Amino acid sequence: MAREFIINNDLLIGENALLESGDKIQNLGHKALIVTDKIMLQLGNCAKLTAILDSHQVAYEIFSDINGEPTDAMITAGVGAYQNAGCDFLISIGGGSPIDAMKAIGVMANYSGHISDFNGRIIDIAVPNTVAIPTTAGTGSETTQFTIITDEKTQIKMLLKGRALVPTLAIVDPSFTMTAPKSVTAATGIDALCHAVEAYTSRRAQPMSDTFALSAITRIFNNIELAYNQPNNVAARTQMAIASLEAGIAFNNASVTLIHGMSRPIGALFHVPHGISNAMLMRVCLSYASVGAPARFAAIARAIGATDSADDDVASTAFLSKLNTLLANLNIPTLEVYGINKTEFFAQIDKMAHDAISSGSPGNTIRAISTADVVQLYNQLWMV
Repeated sequence: MAREFIINNDLLIGENALLESGDKIQNLGHKALIVTDKIMLQLGNCAKLTAILDSHQVAYEIFSDINGEPTDAMITAGVGAYQNAGCDFLISIGGGSPIDAMKAIGVMANYSGHISDFNGRIIDIAVPNTVAIPTTAGTGSETTQFTIITDEKTQIKMLLKGRALVPTLAIVDPSFTMTAPKSVTAATGIDALCHAVEAYTSRRAQPMSDTFALSAITRIFNNIELAYNQPNNVAARTQMAIASLEAGIAFNNASVTLIHGMSRPIGALFHVPHGISNAMLMRVCLSYASVGAPARFAAIARAIGATDSADDDVASTAFLSKLNTLLANLNIPTLEVYGINKTEFFAQIDKMAHDAISSGSPGNTIRAISTADVVQLYNQLWMV
């Protein structure tokens, strides 16, 4: 059976990628809305972008009100900024939140309804050209057909999908990741690892996505602790930026599974950053999923050098053991350590399980899973 493989129209990767991007950006429009956050302004990252735009006579308006993971209210404000300034394309610079927000603003730029209208359906309307410049190595949003927007009224993280959401141009410059604090390096790096592992063990995996997923997994295991412990290690940061992109390409075509399905409700209800909630779930979710796909998890174990055993069950266990060591070395917190109230968490488990299953992501897990199974897995989070 033939499979479609989706990737950006244009990618620019490596040190000084932004400096060399001016001609490409110039061809995408006349006036850009720059979607970012206050931290990017403070760090001077946005100024690096505007200097390139100035040198190529590209006009712009800065919208820096993405203060946390994007909500429908932020998108509405961004659309207003885009329209009032007379923009005709968009650029995002920052972590996953500004990139996700840019995608949603693009969808709504010429649409008169509400962003929730697209929840549960494929987005197939015309979207302006978009440029994604990630400053963390983790979300992979610079290359995906997905965006996650929280509906403030329902407190549901909407997973919106459509090929129109894939940024026209992705500029992956590892120099931007050098300023990320250790906690962000860990959370975003584990987010990328989740993307790659879930893509490789998804029911929708295909040979091309497998190639990108295994490469990303190997790069991350070889480099994430170096990037975490040696923030100025350019080689490790570069490898992590490439791995994040590879993982994004992988799950863009094979989708995510159980971890992301269970992570979104935690983020929506308890305001845990996406990468951290994914990391909190990895032990429990992958232990469950590995029973349904031991050969796949065994292949990962061999690729990262966790074992040379020919026994798939033994190798699968070796991968989980190496993963647990990695999470401990990166100081990934439990829900309790993070500060979530157990009573409040347990009161929301039924809703979270319903929302997780409804998202569709858990259904991509090779091992069959029900709402009752998800309830049990949420309960187990307090045992690790």
